[in-house]
Amino acid sequence: MSAKTSTKGKWHAWLFLGFVLLLSYFTYFHRYWDPPRVFWDENYHIASAQKYLHNVYFMEQHPPLGKLLIALGEKIFHPNEKTDQFLATDYGTEFDDGFSFAGYRFFSALFAWWTAPVLFLIFLALLRNPLHSVLLSFFYIFDNALIVHTRGAMLEGPLSFFAALTILFFILTLRDRGRTKSFLLWSILFGVSFGLMVSTKVLGLAFILLTLPILWKLWPRWKRAIGFLAIFGTSALVVFLNIWWIHFSLGQRINTELPDGGYYQASDTYKDLLATGHTSSLTGFPVMLRDSLAYIPFYNRGAPRLDFCKEDENGSPPWMWPLGARTINYRWETPDSSAYLYLYLVPNPVVWWTALAAVLVAASMLVCSVVAPPKRPLKNRFLLFVFLGLYLSFMIAVSRIPRVLYLYHYFIPLLVSFVLVALVFNEIQSLWRKPLQEHGKTILALTFAALIFLGHQYYRPFTYYEPLTDAQFNRRNILNLWDMRCVNCERNSSLVVPTKEPN
Repeated sequence: MSAKTSTKGKWHAWLFLGFVLLLSYFTYFHRYWDPPRVFWDENYHIASAQKYLHNVYFMEQHPPLGKLLIALGEKIFHPNEKTDQFLATDYGTEFDDGFSFAGYRFFSALFAWWTAPVLFLIFLALLRNPLHSVLLSFFYIFDNALIVHTRGAMLEGPLSFFAALTILFFILTLRDRGRTKSFLLWSILFGVSFGLMVSTKVLGLAFILLTLPILWKLWPRWKRAIGFLAIFGTSALVVFLNIWWIHFSLGQRINTELPDGGYYQASDTYKDLLATGHTSSLTGFPVMLRDSLAYIPFYNRGAPRLDFCKEDENGSPPWMWPLGARTINYRWETPDSSAYLYLYLVPNPVVWWTALAAVLVAASMLVCSVVAPPKRPLKNRFLLFVFLGLYLSFMIAVSRIPRVLYLYHYFIPLLVSFVLVALVFNEIQSLWRKPLQEHGKTILALTFAALIFLGHQYYRPFTYYEPLTDAQFNRRNILNLWDMRCVNCERNSSLVVPTKEPN
């Protein structure tokens, strides 16, 4: 490739990256503070953020980074004069009419927005085609479920960003394993991004599996493999421990109205550290970390189990998630007597069902490559195996969790399935027995991008709190497993049929 062509290609990549950044701004970040009403887990997360702002000690089921970011947004912008309404509870209620969500939601929406360009870079690293990478970015940019959830003060915005970064740095580490300087840099960043992910939600631990393919490729050079593991592990551990140290340092005051007299299952040693004001102590750090990590399974043991017979059950088993089931009505209200405003966790079916198809096609490609090898070998057989293995491992792991889970727990494997979409797209050689050249692939990608955009627009009212009549609502309920219900509609579940009590 000539220098002139290479420079032109780089300029194209930068222009397309800017386009992705601009486009995702309008779907994820623009006016993220609307609607100015609390929904779903914001009641919990804002209450936790206020404790950070006022140095109140607490324990929680999640690692601290996501809550710290929610608090940091409010600390930076400080749109609310009062930030101590929920210091005596873990679940905030009765939000004032003038309450601003601009600070609390800022970092979730910001990181959700920035996830789009990171995914573009992942696709670019895999496909080496900026135009195709932009069009595949539509899978993320225009997914309604991802947008509506991450625009709130939630943990999934940062989690998605750190997951995408971890995937990107994994790919770059694997690619540059033969180069000393770049391999060292990517290994450090791989560990840092993984540490940030695990510090946001424990589910991020599944991505530790991405170290195995690198070790596999390095293993003939065992010293380099051990060096990578040490660099990755040290980077991740430093990030993880420092974030917990910040959490402990901020928790200094006891509010006796909180659970267990404000101590949340803390051991006597931890109570002594709180009483003497030594929560920043490095010598007391192991005890504080031990107690905090022990609280996570303690909390989850008390969480309810999935029960489809409950009228207000919003949970769903993992096998339903790839189909977009079950959707969740986050909130509703009526501007008049003929229509309702809904904030609804409902997927863009084009995105989710195409991603599921990519998972199935990737599996069939790998099986066929062993049973009946094609004339042209797979271009990225190893990466297909890696990301399909990561996807399946995550789904198997969460299916063993006994507590109730929700559709948004699928967001991380959904991002992995987007990578599988790119890998499968790259492997396609023909369509209906006709060879598929680069121009044909562009048309195929454009077609899917157009369908994704149309799907996004069709479900847009659920994402941006726009009015719908009952008839308009029901036209969008295209799958019974979604179990969508408008305000005036009867439950019509395909899984559970209510029985009448005998007279």
